[in-house]
Amino acid sequence: MHRIHCPWCGLRDHDEFTLWGDASRAFPALDAPREDWVRAVYDRANPRGETQEFFQHTLGCRRWLVVTRNNVTHEVLSVVPAHERRAAAASPEIQA
Repeated sequence: MHRIHCPWCGLRDHDEFTLWGDASRAFPALDAPREDWVRAVYDRANPRGETQEFFQHTLGCRRWLVVTRNNVTHEVLSVVPAHERRAAAASPEIQA
């Protein structure tokens, strides 16, 4: 069982959380061309190792978190409230 430390609720089982996706991704401006938005929404990198992901504490306080973890070992490296996140310096081009 993996454990995630919620800043508001404390250490909890991962079953209480819902994974919502990549938190390091940068999105284009709202007035960007449609192709930029299609690429941003549908093209996905599949990195191995350290990742930043959005989680919601759905069976607890329902707050949004950014969990930095190793997706190979599942080790949780850090947890911060989503409003305090710093997006990783990601290239706008997705590398396959």
